[in-house]
Amino acid sequence: MRRNQGLAGLGSALRLEFSGPTRMTDAASAWRDVVAAATVTDPLARTGTGLLAFGTFAFDDESAETSVLLVPEVIVGREDGLCWVTRIWPTGGTPPEIPVALHPLGTEYRISLLSGTLRPEAYKAAVDEAVVRLSAGEVNKVVLARDLRGHLPAKSDLRRTISELALGYPDCWTYAVDGLVGSSPETLIRADHGEVNARVLAGTVSRGADAAADLEAAAALATSAKDGDEHAFAVQSVLVSLRPHTSHLLTSELPFTVKLPNLWHLATDVEGTLSDGSTSLDLIAAMHPTAAVAGTPTQAALALIRELEPFDRGRYAGPVGWVGADGDGEWAIALRCAQVTPGGDVTAYAGCGIVLGSEPDRELAETRMKFRPIVEAFG
Repeated sequence: MRRNQGLAGLGSALRLEFSGPTRMTDAASAWRDVVAAATVTDPLARTGTGLLAFGTFAFDDESAETSVLLVPEVIVGREDGLCWVTRIWPTGGTPPEIPVALHPLGTEYRISLLSGTLRPEAYKAAVDEAVVRLSAGEVNKVVLARDLRGHLPAKSDLRRTISELALGYPDCWTYAVDGLVGSSPETLIRADHGEVNARVLAGTVSRGADAAADLEAAAALATSAKDGDEHAFAVQSVLVSLRPHTSHLLTSELPFTVKLPNLWHLATDVEGTLSDGSTSLDLIAAMHPTAAVAGTPTQAALALIRELEPFDRGRYAGPVGWVGADGDGEWAIALRCAQVTPGGDVTAYAGCGIVLGSEPDRELAETRMKFRPIVEAFG
């Protein structure tokens, strides 16, 4: 959901699971097979109608977390004042009923998310080590994350947390797919009838305490050499990934600042026209991981992340979104998020781009700012 528009799925008609280095290309192939076998009646024939799947993918090729495509039994969509319902069922089966009402929200809960595997002092030490590696020329940028952990009471209704995120961050993509919940400000890719667009975010500063301080913070971010370098790495990684699939590709002339309730971000919009028939799943396979969530050069940054982060990121910073039967879809980067297990364990993640000039105390403070949406939504 974004700006009170989007898609919600109920039930499960089909679940496809993937893992390893080819998880996204495998998903693209499997989805083509599903679409080829399906009979679709779609009188609206607009983006978000007909057969579609929600998906969430692990960040790392070596992750133990499963990547999934989920086809719901019932999908409710809303866009520009128009609402629709899609029903999906196995051939020869019975169409699912359309629910006329949902169960009321469960009992309220408030939980604390506390430092997880990588505690604050250890995170600062990891940033210090990363700067040493940067100085030695091993990488140009690396993104380091830390984790918070908590536990939900039995039978907690995640719709409460999702609603808090959607209401508190209406300009972000609020998502809830297979226990991964969050509100991401960053569009990885949107493919719609041959057109593609993305929004790259890298470079962050906290909002000011008053209007004057807020403007000062935004101006400082826009003129920061350190944040500008970090942002440039992220934009270039997206352009390099998309060029083989597009006939033309344009970016906003200069980075601009994007205002969220608690942060300013540096942003660049990218737009292009597909030239090779790629689906949105093909595109996320080509783009992930961007420098905004991994670093550059990519393989060296990933190796350093595995060395300095003492945990599996799971689906944090991986693609999350949906794909339609025509291959179009919308995918965000899973940021400002937490993974909730069936048993109620909650693990939240936040990270920062480390470049030459990064200071451990400042990076730790930035992770606290980035944790704020998910921490407040749960507690």
